Amino acid sequence: MKLRSFLLVLATVAVVLLAIAGGSLYWILAQSPLPLVKGGVTDQPTAAIFVPKQAPVMVSLLVNPDRLESFAQLTAYPKNRRRSRGEIEQVERSLLANTGLDYQKEIRPWIGDEITLSVTSLDFDRDPANGVRPGYLLVVRTKDPELAREFLQLSYSKQAIAGTFDLVFERYKGIDLIYKRPLQPPLKTSFLASAVVGDFVLFANDPKVLRDAINNVQVAALNLKNSPYYQEALQTILEPRIGVVYANLPAVSAWIANAPAPETPEVRQILTVALSLKSQGLVAQTALIGVAGAENQAPALAAPVGALAYVPGDAILTAAGTNLKQFWTQIETGLEPDSPLQQIFNQALNLLQEPLGINLPQEIFDWVRGEYSLALVPHPNGGEPDWIFIAEKTADANADEAIAHLDALAKEQGYSVGNLPLLDKTVTAWTKLSTSAGKGLDSLARLQATVSGVHTSVDKYEIFATSVEAMAKALQDAERSLVNSQKFQQAISALPTENDGYFYIDWNQSEPILDEKFPLVRVVELAVKPLFKNLRSLTISSQGSQNSIRRATIFFNLGVR
Repeated sequence: MKLRSFLLVLATVAVVLLAIAGGSLYWILAQSPLPLVKGGVTDQPTAAIFVPKQAPVMVSLLVNPDRLESFAQLTAYPKNRRRSRGEIEQVERSLLANTGLDYQKEIRPWIGDEITLSVTSLDFDRDPANGVRPGYLLVVRTKDPELAREFLQLSYSKQAIAGTFDLVFERYKGIDLIYKRPLQPPLKTSFLASAVVGDFVLFANDPKVLRDAINNVQVAALNLKNSPYYQEALQTILEPRIGVVYANLPAVSAWIANAPAPETPEVRQILTVALSLKSQGLVAQTALIGVAGAENQAPALAAPVGALAYVPGDAILTAAGTNLKQFWTQIETGLEPDSPLQQIFNQALNLLQEPLGINLPQEIFDWVRGEYSLALVPHPNGGEPDWIFIAEKTADANADEAIAHLDALAKEQGYSVGNLPLLDKTVTAWTKLSTSAGKGLDSLARLQATVSGVHTSVDKYEIFATSVEAMAKALQDAERSLVNSQKFQQAISALPTENDGYFYIDWNQSEPILDEKFPLVRVVELAVKPLFKNLRSLTISSQGSQNSIRRATIFFNLGVR
């Protein structure tokens, strides 16, 4: 049994069942799923006693996978049940293809109500000779410890018959450990190790990780459960949930970069995520602790901003809110420079500003202190999509002067700035003229005009677009705008009404673009493929901060029912 395959069997199967819970599976099982109708349970991860307090990340599923399947039955149309059952069987076959295991017969009978996977350390043996070696620990609560022990012994015995390794049985502090040791060189120091401790089955990528987990249970000061940082993070989780994520962001950044642990052992920034079920999909409520300048800030909005009325209904992605200057300042000063969130924001910023040849924080963000909306929309002729930016002009920000400065920058870059009629408006266009030689009988040179941007004033807003066609879509009838579309209303239906704005992604349209521009998206998509296979849209909304805790909600619209 390979480490990669077996860990995926237990951890990924549960995530997969969660991801396609909206697809309907089969009739209600013996254990009632009715508590999940309210979003989940109120339990906390008990496996935290095995996890060290400095662990970079811990992910816990707090309900039995069977109950997720049963919940799907309550929320789905009967016509979808057969299709979803087929999806589950396909996932099980693919995950277990290289293990020789049968999930339904060998694993399902003993799995309990909790599955926790954690990165325990960034280099568990601290040996410079073999590089950075993260420790991985999987803890599964069992409803039948004896049946779990039988499963482990039988599984290892079947593999030992091949004669490629020895089974090692070790007694450590009253606990029986089992792990594999290769018989032939090159000998490796990393083996799949397992043990049954009370009502828990433990799996690790090395016996040392397993021994450390047992030490953490016996010495309370070592484990995550008794860490003050972890206890503070748990207090941010208020709603029923079916899963919890705890992440030490500086350590996560180092883990992703395959770098050594941060020099400062104290936890500076913590992200917690509580996952809850809705009939339409999955809701993730997040809390970010340790952000500078986030003491107390009430949500700024009670309804979608008016700037969304100029975003076309076929928008690929949209960001909308108020006071862009303040928002960007919070990102720059509130996050660690090496944090993954900061890196994502910087990558997205470069993607936007490099084609424009301007510094967005200085030339745009600084004067946008009212409503704003940024949207990526399909071009009617195909090819690269267009950007549309709508900004409210406020008197305190000297918006007109800032817009005139943008026209001046366009002239410095060789563009002609002039007015054009469009629909019933007059727009300012940034145009670059060029010539091309004719072909054949028509040998005369031709004059070509390339429009790189247009802008115009409508009511209290200034609208910018990267093409005339995109501007025409922004000026169309408001009834055809994104904010008035049924798909957008469904995408925000599970989010709090009072918030700081929305970041909305139409997944079907944006998937190819995001895969190309952000390789990390492709990695995440492959990790939980069934979730993204059924995903219709993804919407993120922040809700201000209280007591230095910044909150946000993410809604995965799976198109249930």
